[in-house]
Amino acid sequence: MNNLMIIGQYVPSNSIIHRLDPRTKMVIIFLFIFSVFLANNLWSYVTLVAFAFLSIGLSRVPTRFIVKGLTPVWFLIVFTFILHLIVTKEGTVLFEWKFIEIYSGALVQGVKISMRFFLLILVTSLLTLTTTPIEITDAIEYLLAPLKKVRFPVHELALMMSISLRFIPTLMQETDKISKAQAARGVDFKTGKLTDRVKAIVPLLVPLFVSAFKRAEELAMAMEARGYRGDEGRSKLRALQVSMRDYVAYTIFIIMVVLLFVTRSYT
Repeated sequence: MNNLMIIGQYVPSNSIIHRLDPRTKMVIIFLFIFSVFLANNLWSYVTLVAFAFLSIGLSRVPTRFIVKGLTPVWFLIVFTFILHLIVTKEGTVLFEWKFIEIYSGALVQGVKISMRFFLLILVTSLLTLTTTPIEITDAIEYLLAPLKKVRFPVHELALMMSISLRFIPTLMQETDKISKAQAARGVDFKTGKLTDRVKAIVPLLVPLFVSAFKRAEELAMAMEARGYRGDEGRSKLRALQVSMRDYVAYTIFIIMVVLLFVTRSYT
């Protein structure tokens, strides 16, 4: 199960994407999210897909690892596509069988929404795959620094978000371990009535919550033992620094945005 979840996992490498400043990656990904919703035709989506695949290629993250990690997301993408086919009633009728009618507008809308969902998951996953939790914390803290003037707990928020991302694969691994242990004791999670399946989840959730609280307590004790006192008087071992590769990344992204606006006018 842990291998089927790429969100929160970090893949060590020396690729150009790994060596980018984390602030650069976060800004580009944030702007890419808005760019995805600007696509309105085939060529604009081709531009976004080309940028996403270029980023994956430059990251040197194994393609099999990414495809396998996206396996749990495919269900949501397919479900979204089918839902639009059933609900949307626009355009001409392409298929009709009993009470089921599929319209051309529904097909187009389903492809658009599913593609947007896929691109968002794919590109945002690159952030955790190519950036360590410490770098994510420092980047969030730096980008939200202006909020410190209104006494907003920027450092605490950044630390909380990075720890949450870091423990997603850990909790997934713990869930897999507990489910296998319960299955070895005769608990059946896959067969039986729905009520029986719900009852079977209880022996899984209780030890999972106990383990999560135990890990949180151990982490808090370890931070206190190391003298952690929040942002006050805290220094950084590695200061964030923008280099030439970051400007190149911004340039490539701007070119992609220009091409996106140009292709939006195509019919």
